[in-house]
Parts: sequence; C-alpha cells; structure tokens
Amino acid sequence: MGVINRYYKRAIESVIERSFRNNKIVSILGARQCGKSTVVEHLFPDMEEMPLKTSFVIASARENPDSFLAGLAVPSFIDEIQNAPELFGSLQDAVDRRNQYSQYIISGSNKTSIDQRIQQSLAGRTSVLEMGGLSMREIHGVSFNQHFVPTVEYLEERKAELADYGDVWSYIHRGFYPELYDNPDKDWEEFYSSYVQTYLEKDVLTNIKIKDINAFVRFLGALAARTGEILDYTNIASDVGVSAVTIKEWVSLLVKTNIVYLLQPYFSSHLNRAIKSPKVYFRDTGLAAYLSGWLTPDQLQKGAKNGAFFETFVVGEIIKSYINEGKKYDKCLFFYNGKDKTKKKDGDGIERTTQAEIDLVIEENGVLYPIEIKKKDHPDVYDAKAFDVLDKEVAKKRGMGIIFSSAKTRVQLKDDLICLPLSYI
Repeated sequence: MGVINRYYKRAIESVIERSFRNNKIVSILGARQCGKSTVVEHLFPDMEEMPLKTSFVIASARENPDSFLAGLAVPSFIDEIQNAPELFGSLQDAVDRRNQYSQYIISGSNKTSIDQRIQQSLAGRTSVLEMGGLSMREIHGVSFNQHFVPTVEYLEERKAELADYGDVWSYIHRGFYPELYDNPDKDWEEFYSSYVQTYLEKDVLTNIKIKDINAFVRFLGALAARTGEILDYTNIASDVGVSAVTIKEWVSLLVKTNIVYLLQPYFSSHLNRAIKSPKVYFRDTGLAAYLSGWLTPDQLQKGAKNGAFFETFVVGEIIKSYINEGKKYDKCLFFYNGKDKTKKKDGDGIERTTQAEIDLVIEENGVLYPIEIKKKDHPDVYDAKAFDVLDKEVAKKRGMGIIFSSAKTRVQLKDDLICLPLSYI
C-alpha cells in the first residue's frame, strides 16, 4: 500500500494565520485540489467546516442564506463558496453585526466570480489570498519565503538555504497538485483523467454553455501544446474548429478557474514593442503534459516542447514565490517582445541579428530585472543580449539580469548578469 495523507507544510500558512487575526474574513482562491481546504483544516482543526459540494447543502445556502449562516458557528470555514453566491450579501450583514475579526474563512476555485462578489459585498471586510500547487521550496522543505527578485540582498539570503532539486523533469511532468505527493504511488494518468473530468463537470459546464464538449477537450489539448507561447486565438480556433470569439471565451474561463495564467507584455513609450498579445502559461505543468500527450518525464524532456515546458515551470515557480508570501504579481511580471534588434548566436555558433525578446521582466521599486530561461546546461552572454534594450527605458533602471538554466552552479557571466540554478527561485 502507498503512503497516503502526508502533509507538506505550505509556505502561505503564516500569511493565512496573520490575515485571519486581522480581518473579519479571509478569502482563499485557487484551482481545484491545490490544497485550500487541507491547509485550513491543518491550521484550524477545531473550526467548523461547511463544504458547498452536495446539491442539498448548496440549495440550502442559496435559498435561505441568512438562515444558513445563522446555523454555523463562528468562526467557520465555507469551502467552494462560488456554488452559493447568495451568501456574500448575508456574510456582509453577519460580519458587520458582530464587528470583530476572525469570523469566517471562505475558499473557491472561480477567481473572477468571487472577486466580483467580494468587491460588491465584502470590500474592506476580507483579505484575499491566492493559493497555487506545491512549490519546489515546499516539496523540499525550504523555509525561505520571499518572492523572487534578483537583488543582492535576495541572492545572499537565498544562498543560505538552497536544496538540490535533482531531476526537475520528474517534477515538471508529475505536476504540483498535493495529492500526487501525499501519495507517491498515485497513478499519474488516472489522477489527471479524473481531474479533467471533474473540472469539465463542475467548473466548465456550470459556467458556460458548450454545445460540443469534445471541441472543448480539443481546445484544452491545443492550448496545453502552446504553453509558454504568445496567445493566438485565431490559430487555436483553426485547430479546434470553432470561432476565435469562442476560443477567447474559453481562455477567459481557464483564467477565472486558475488553470492558466496570461503574462502581459511590457509596455513603454521608449521601447519598440511589437507584440500586444499575452503569453499563456498553464499553472500546472503536469496537467499541461497530460493534455498535450507527453506520457513520461523522458518523453517530455526530449520532446519538441521541452523548452516551453521548462519556461512554464520557471515562471510558475516565480509566481508561487509571490503568492506564498501573500504578494500580488500581476503588476510586477511581464515579458518583452519588440521590434528592437539584438545579436544572438544560433545553434552553429554564428552571430545573427534578431528581434529582441526577453522571457520575463520583473519590475520592482522602479527597477527592471530581465530574466532569460534556457533549458541548456551552459548559457552564455549571447543568451542575454536582448537585455540591453531595457537601457532605453529612461524612467527606470535596469537591475541584475538572470539566466535560469539546467546548470547546477551559480556563474557570474558579467557584472550585471548571473546564470542561476533553479534552486535560487
């Protein structure tokens, strides 16, 4: 029998506890099975829990929200609150009557619908936190919990607690849903097959009307095959056999339910930006691998999409470093793709002029930190030539540039350029 019910300490635990002490309500948003209810149960084992999952409970909450809340103890944990949006108004009245902190924790998987209800009814009454899947820090027991930004201070503090991540492709392929680590013997294909089916039934069909569910499944596979790429609605529509308008609607649903993230392009009047469309990243690399047909870590590592999956993994870990610290990241993380010209070496070592592209730009305190993500073991300064375009941004400084790669050691390539192993995220 496999080991089950192992609990990995979540980096966001202290954030949840602090937020609960200082707010009437704490709202925790994240994809299905990312561990929302488990962490609340772990932190507050004596708190009454009310999951809105069965039709009877959901109907009771929707038809008589005031009475439903009156029947709960305070404090209480209400899980999957998007299933009974009528509760938001009643929550507002209830917490205002008591006028005390630490009354409710609510959680849900539909980010946008819950955000809208919070703005309408719970503004100023709740702290809104996001949860993702397990991070590499959490899996390896790293207690360091600052968001990634390559300042001298960060790099020195991070260096004090590094872990050997070993074969990262086994993690990239397996994905980061806690159940896959709580039970190491859990069958990968069985888990994701069940996950997709549950997602389709509870998050898709209850939110939008889909005439052809097979087309939506094809869409999931087509989008997963494009993780780490510029989002092209028309191109995907052609593959799936539906309109670009429909694809846009479906992508929006995946964003709302925390399945994908759209990274926006960096814009400045001083730079020659060419791309206005976002890049799409699956939140979980294992789900993307399953949907796009990569059945083993070896196939994924050697496959044509290995670079895109490696990039998706790195961007995902950086995002987790923000949310696990309780930080917002939408206004901090960008990519750049412009008309500016730069020089790079091709696979034969020949220097060629190409369009400037930067995989990730982190903006913090008026400083731009360019990040390049390369699967290869030995990147060089040519991989970061595009970083120079940020010097045109006269209103902001350019900070330390980073190349993340498969290399196992930290290498200073120039005064303002470091090749970092993944353990520094």
